[in-house]
Amino acid sequence: MAAIEVITKDDLNDFKKDLLQEIRQMIRPEEGQGKKWLKSIEVRKLLNISPGTLQNLRINGTLRFTKIGGMLYYKLEDIHKLLEGKIK
Repeated sequence: MAAIEVITKDDLNDFKKDLLQEIRQMIRPEEGQGKKWLKSIEVRKLLNISPGTLQNLRINGTLRFTKIGGMLYYKLEDIHKLLEGKIK
């Protein structure tokens, strides 16, 4: 017989905090670089989303962007806010 494991809201909140911390460590720029902007491909890899999903985030205003010479750039700060649920 398999053991039943109960997951509480506190367990989920702890998991969320741990996950966000790990994501922050992955996207934190190397010391000295100070990278503040990400290209579309970097954002898609970071968020594990398709080009269409990223386009939808742009279209509905969820994720701001800047276009320079045909390339789209996203503020790293905005990506952090999106991950933390501060952008809806």
